[in-house]
Amino acid sequence: MTNPTDEARVLDAVPTGLFIGGSWRPAASGATLAVDDPATGKTLVEVSDAGPEDGLDALAAAAAAQSSFAAMAPRARGDILRRAFELLMERIDDLALLMTLEMGKPLAEAKGEITYAAEFFRWFSEEAVRIDGGYAVAPAGNSRFLVMKQPVGVCLFITPWNFPMAMGTRKIGPAIAAGCAMVIKPSELTPLSMHALAAILAEAGLPDGVLNVVTTSNAGAVMEPLIRDGRARKLSFTGSTAVGKKLLEQASEKVLRTSMELGGNAPLIVFGDADLDKAVEGAMAAKMRNMGEACTAANRFLVHRSVADAFADKLAARMGSLVVGRGTEDGVQVGPLVNAKGREKVETLVRDALDKGAEVRIGADPSDGPGHFYPPTVLTGVPLEARLTHEEIFGPVAAITVFDEEDEAVAAANDTEFGLVSYLFTEDLTRALRVSERLEAGMIGLNTGLVSNPAAPFGGIKQSGLGREGGRVGIDEFLETKYVGIAFGG
Repeated sequence: MTNPTDEARVLDAVPTGLFIGGSWRPAASGATLAVDDPATGKTLVEVSDAGPEDGLDALAAAAAAQSSFAAMAPRARGDILRRAFELLMERIDDLALLMTLEMGKPLAEAKGEITYAAEFFRWFSEEAVRIDGGYAVAPAGNSRFLVMKQPVGVCLFITPWNFPMAMGTRKIGPAIAAGCAMVIKPSELTPLSMHALAAILAEAGLPDGVLNVVTTSNAGAVMEPLIRDGRARKLSFTGSTAVGKKLLEQASEKVLRTSMELGGNAPLIVFGDADLDKAVEGAMAAKMRNMGEACTAANRFLVHRSVADAFADKLAARMGSLVVGRGTEDGVQVGPLVNAKGREKVETLVRDALDKGAEVRIGADPSDGPGHFYPPTVLTGVPLEARLTHEEIFGPVAAITVFDEEDEAVAAANDTEFGLVSYLFTEDLTRALRVSERLEAGMIGLNTGLVSNPAAPFGGIKQSGLGREGGRVGIDEFLETKYVGIAFGG
């Protein structure tokens, strides 16, 4: 368990201003916003609340830094990322505590996220020196083709509250590796991790103006002018599909390059031949990471009738054994949801499922008291018309629906506008490959509940997004291809 002295020390060390042009400063209006502890409802600290003027200042700083940063040697950019990686790992305990205080996840999970976030910096520190092009002879032989890769330019990033460090490094890492300056707007619910990250990057030697951080309670007023300005050339957003569509519309005016990691509605299919212990372990990872507040969280459990009761019993036993509480306390495995609105959504979706005939195997009885806690819950007999089979739950609720045939399971899994990730559990190799090919998702978890890895391409299809983050293709999102035609011959 942490003590109040450690918590105060960590909070006091975090800058609370806006980070623009290499300096921390208050908002032009002097406005601030409160960052609350979701486990207690108490305010942790006040941070500067940016307005449109501050956003334009940040964009100007990024634009001023762009050309010199693009000209920096790739090795030098990679070295900055490597130093930042090392600093993140050296300070993992304090950074994890900070994240737990503002976001709620248990300390063990917060440490896991810092490690995951740092790996994006290590991965892209190595990719910075591998940006290449090509040289070719024209088919007719009378010219030569020279192909080069150059940074796309100033980038705008909007990151969510649920993974406040990793969603930043996943975008910042490839941008730095490619030579792009940027303006980033973290969630107003969890800005402190991004503020700490900006300070670490400055310490690692990132030039002034390359990274600018504007925290605001009015994202539309601050970010829309930047998207429509013309000096920015790339927009990357992680968040809901509804907001992503609005941003795509705004980005179309200046034809910005876009990367969109949007909503999910992940199915988790358990076939009759699955190893049930392995399936339950995978289900716990896919459902309970971050209290279920993840776009990759398993949203719909499709279980073959022959193993449905056994799977539900095993999953309920595991879910029921989890310790719920403030993430700073010893032994806690499930923290609070991020705010009252998030908890109310989960309660509404569960009530709707129960009204439509679902049954409670465990949970579904939130207690009164401070904090936005919701108990781990397993529902069985969930009809496909229940709202939680079509909407992201974003909470610790596993909704089980029974199926009889493979085609039935695949059809139900694909019956959604989303296509971020799908999970399946089977010991039949042929079925595993066949179903993986048929599932409409950008990522497949085969006998595993974890798909996120900095070395792998993360992203979805359909209304779950555009582009990929991570892996070898991750840096391509921040590079333009330029072709030079060269006359050749006498």
